[in-house]
Amino acid sequence: MNSAQHTDVVVVGAGLAGLTAARELVAAGKSVAVLEARERVGGRLLNHHLGDGRVTEIGGQFVGPTQDRVLALAKEVGVDTYQAAVPGETVYVNEGKAKRFSGHIPPDLFALPDMGLALARIGQAAAKISPHAPWEAAKARELDGMTYETWLRKAEITGDAVDMINLFLNSAYGGEARDASALFSLWYVSTFGDETHPGTMDRGTGTTGGAQDSRFVGGSQLVAQRMAVELDGRVHLSAPVRRISQDSTGVTVVSDAGDWRADRVVVAVPPVVASRIVWDPLLPAQQDQLLQRLPFGTLMKCVAVYDKPFWREDGLSGMGLLRGGSPIREMFDNTPPDGGPGVLMGFLGGKEWRKWAHRPAAERRGAVLRCFAQVVGDRAFDTVDYVEQDWTAERWTLGGPTSVAAPGVLADHGQWMGRPHGRVHWAGAEFSPYWNGYMDGAVRSGQHTAAELLHQI
Repeated sequence: MNSAQHTDVVVVGAGLAGLTAARELVAAGKSVAVLEARERVGGRLLNHHLGDGRVTEIGGQFVGPTQDRVLALAKEVGVDTYQAAVPGETVYVNEGKAKRFSGHIPPDLFALPDMGLALARIGQAAAKISPHAPWEAAKARELDGMTYETWLRKAEITGDAVDMINLFLNSAYGGEARDASALFSLWYVSTFGDETHPGTMDRGTGTTGGAQDSRFVGGSQLVAQRMAVELDGRVHLSAPVRRISQDSTGVTVVSDAGDWRADRVVVAVPPVVASRIVWDPLLPAQQDQLLQRLPFGTLMKCVAVYDKPFWREDGLSGMGLLRGGSPIREMFDNTPPDGGPGVLMGFLGGKEWRKWAHRPAAERRGAVLRCFAQVVGDRAFDTVDYVEQDWTAERWTLGGPTSVAAPGVLADHGQWMGRPHGRVHWAGAEFSPYWNGYMDGAVRSGQHTAAELLHQI
């Protein structure tokens, strides 16, 4: 105990939530130490350097309307945004047949009518669920007793429309409708907004005007890096926290970089990672169960780099929607804002991740590039670089992009979400009532937790 360093607050985790909480606490005059397990800051935000000062993101990257907290924070630390969408047509691939189209509606006469019905019924059901307390919804227990896929089929939504929804969930969950409870999924839609704009599927799935509207100049990780610089030596890297013990006078945090003694602790790491810390006293059983039952999905980002974005010359946006068993379900033009080098990015998630993640890297690369070629042509094979980021292989993340609750979790354990454990407080994108699992949710959570803590001390 005598060798422990002393501070008012220890923040565990230097992702957006932890750094935001630390920033707010320092601004209020508190002494803070941020302990980060990795050798870098940013959590699920990670830039890949392309040379000549250019980057592309291999973690979280998109922001959009009603995500005002992260946009305001980025402005405060001097990080600009730019429109993510590129002029040109999108390509829709189904059963190996590619069709170019403009706008937001894929050219699929079989799926579209049911998609319209699905969006209407999802919107009606999500509107009845509070973003702050989904477990209090009138039919919470019924909805939490079935998967989202079961609910969709009970709502007379056909297989084509379910597959279109799974196309979105492939990147949003790193999974499918069968992996999540109906209550969780409808609540998730209700979080796609803010205090004055109710959540909608259109906003959550949209590009221009939606959640994929914009990107950060210099990459999203730059926001975290700028905050870490502002914190001026308060961030300690390579410092995974192993044990948190509390008593009537304070909290002792044991990390690989030394022990800390504080009045309060903010834990801002993924729920399952938090459950693996040794707790003394133990977490309440309900809270521990909740953390263990909020695993991340399975997601890999696959990035191909070219000397230039050649597809733009052909009138293509680089965006593709792929069905019919394609390994890549969604792809985007991830080229830096100055137009070079050309970058295509695709999501390998859910059941496709389970099918491909264990295969030889060269075989997987070939499958990904074949998907890209279906959208932009055979020049997709002429790469100058190819990069994969498998978030399941990140020890301090254990998946991506966010937590997904199976049936039986929210209704029985949701009320323990974010509830302080003595002197321990919680932050993270998964604890936010708006834009849950997104960058904006992380910033909101960090701000809320800092305010909660300041009110108590």
